[in-house]
Amino acid sequence: MARCIGQKSYGLGKASLILRRRKPKWDAQPTQSIGVVLASDGRVDFSSQTVATAVALESKSPVRGVCVLTIAKVHGFTLGIPHPGLLPTKAEALERTNWVERAIETIKKSGVAADGQVATTRHDVKMIAQVAQQRNTSYVVVDGTKAKGLRRMIEGDIGSELKCRLRKTHIEVVIVSQ
Repeated sequence: MARCIGQKSYGLGKASLILRRRKPKWDAQPTQSIGVVLASDGRVDFSSQTVATAVALESKSPVRGVCVLTIAKVHGFTLGIPHPGLLPTKAEALERTNWVERAIETIKKSGVAADGQVATTRHDVKMIAQVAQQRNTSYVVVDGTKAKGLRRMIEGDIGSELKCRLRKTHIEVVIVSQ
């Protein structure tokens, strides 16, 4: 019986079962150390003031470079499986990718090395904190939440939640108010 490379055959008599290995559809996540993580929860684009703050803090960091991170929010699961109707659409993912690319271009014009990624997750603060810890960063820069009162309580405040999650680490969270 002929086998293709990348396939595994399980002999079940005359009816053999061939399983194909699927290649992942995503790029590998960067893991090298970085000085600053410029993060967004995916609700609004990065402000020019936030990008400028990230570039200024990069010079204070012992490690050089800026990582631009935004979230494409998954809105829910059904029976532990992501429901297709609750996943980010291609248009939303493309919009987040454009945000990251514009921020990287602005940072590179300042003469600072930068890379970026769009993460798809339900828990945005947890993902940002995880990336910051994996990349061994010194600063996380986020935009301040514009919402006030009840809306702020329901939607959450990314800056204060990140400060709470990263309080026992060496990572400083910088909130840029609007």
